[in-house]
Amino acid sequence: MSVEAQKSVSYVLSKQVSQFMDKDVLILHQDTSTATATRLLQRYARHDIIVTDDKMLPVGIVTDEDILAQVSDVTVYAETTNLKQIMSSPLVTIDQFLTLRNALEIMRKNHIRKLPVISKKQVVVGMVYQATIATAIRKATAIHPRFLSPPVKAILGNLGFVLQFSGVLLLIPAVLATVLNDTVTATGIYLSTVLLLVTGFFLNSYGEKASLNLQQASVLVFASLFLLILFGTIPYLYVSPYEVEHEVELFANSFFSSAAGFTTGGISLFDTPEDLPKSFTFYRSFTQLIGGMSFIYLVITAFYPESKLQAMRGFISGKTLHLRELFATITVIFAVYIVIIALLLYIFGERDIIDNFSLAMSTVSTGGFVPSSTILQDMLVEEYIVLMGAMILGALPFTFHYAFVRKRFLSPKLGKEVLVFFAILAGAVVIFSLVSGLDPIRSVFYPISAGTTAGLQIESLDGLSGASQTILVLLMFIGGCGFSTAGGIKIFRFLQLKNIVKALRATTRNELSDENKKEILTAVIVISLFPIIAFFAAIHLADVTGAEFNDAFVEATGIITTGGLWANVITNDVNPTTKIVMSFLMIFGRLEIIAVLYIFIPKLIT
Repeated sequence: MSVEAQKSVSYVLSKQVSQFMDKDVLILHQDTSTATATRLLQRYARHDIIVTDDKMLPVGIVTDEDILAQVSDVTVYAETTNLKQIMSSPLVTIDQFLTLRNALEIMRKNHIRKLPVISKKQVVVGMVYQATIATAIRKATAIHPRFLSPPVKAILGNLGFVLQFSGVLLLIPAVLATVLNDTVTATGIYLSTVLLLVTGFFLNSYGEKASLNLQQASVLVFASLFLLILFGTIPYLYVSPYEVEHEVELFANSFFSSAAGFTTGGISLFDTPEDLPKSFTFYRSFTQLIGGMSFIYLVITAFYPESKLQAMRGFISGKTLHLRELFATITVIFAVYIVIIALLLYIFGERDIIDNFSLAMSTVSTGGFVPSSTILQDMLVEEYIVLMGAMILGALPFTFHYAFVRKRFLSPKLGKEVLVFFAILAGAVVIFSLVSGLDPIRSVFYPISAGTTAGLQIESLDGLSGASQTILVLLMFIGGCGFSTAGGIKIFRFLQLKNIVKALRATTRNELSDENKKEILTAVIVISLFPIIAFFAAIHLADVTGAEFNDAFVEATGIITTGGLWANVITNDVNPTTKIVMSFLMIFGRLEIIAVLYIFIPKLIT
């Protein structure tokens, strides 16, 4: 079999059984007589009967062969024999979201050639046959090579959906710019929106909405984030708030700023963002909200089979629940968070409601953009407390917020990862307060800003002592909890390291599954790569800017962890190439590096 044919077969087997099942299924109660069942089989030209109990749940299966075998016995009277007496039980079924590959494995294991397909409510919705799967495989191998292979079409189809969804979201800042009569800003955002929608439609026309394997999904996530940043550059080109001598510099600055938004990196090239139009500062913060939250959307788009989601904890760095429910719930919860934070800031004296919403979005998405260069300096203690609380909320797992409304209202269970996160923050605050020499509010604010990777700061960090900078750098590397808007390595992966000793002890006893071994390997690679990449990025920044290495390392860490704390190293004067490279490092950091590894190291996912 050729490589192209193998890819086609693999693609077909990755599709859900619901796409190939026969929906015309005969379902009868277990007390139905054999004679009645025989007449119904003939009337509807079926070969199988799914037998249900009093609760209408499937409990067995009867084939026409079963009936013939029974009624051929002269001692059996068809009118008095019911299906319960002759059915095969227990019933072997398959979930509608599982793949054809899963179906073949179940059939092979149970020595059967057909599987009833059930929904989440355990209701039979169809029947998948081994013969149907064989036909699909034959068709896949018979198709001549095409310009776009099935896996590529699947990536394009999912990518088109992501871009269209993002384009719809960007209508919010576009409408605000229209209402505020910021014509230039509105034009740039509308153009981005149109390009996202049109490109998404174009990709959908050539692609196919289908399930992806982990490597293909990693390509999808990277491509989605890159294209969002690229199209998000357009409003910056329109507003053009930079003093540049060449178009290349303008593009590099705009691309870097867009990347800092969608990746929640938060490093800004604007010394005075208050000089920008209000709608534009809102747009910048809104891109951070999309960047922080879109990971859920991308995961759902790429991994919608629930069974596959549960097997991909390494990719999303945390435990998952039912993401279909999580999708809508978290969106609503974070919208409520933003409204509450903005209103609290307004009550405590920040009278510009648009700035309040911009700051609220940047904070809860752990993004770090500020609408005004002085907004953090003039705040009351109560306002700092609100912002610190918002940063912590953004760094907690999405499942933690989910528990607010879906389980026990306002009483979610604190998991080990959350407890470790709070312990690290508390310890860092104490140590930082002792070594920094800053006032009490800053001594608390900066460790929380670094630990949540929010990147909010009141002044440049190049004036801090080496010990103070080291604490903040370590906090940015550690990051927040898995499956949150925060960046960094994530505490979830550090907790996985405890299994290394167990793994070493289990090498001869095979106590660890292959999946656990891959999770440990992934954690080790990611934990190693974050500081290594930051180190070499710092060397480059120090070389091209003339900054001290410790300041460059702070900024390089802020880039790769999307922590956003800056030490006045990357400015408008930095060359365009360096800004583009740093932009891609922010993308790698937003993807926690792991998506890139999955693309180029297949052994991690096979």
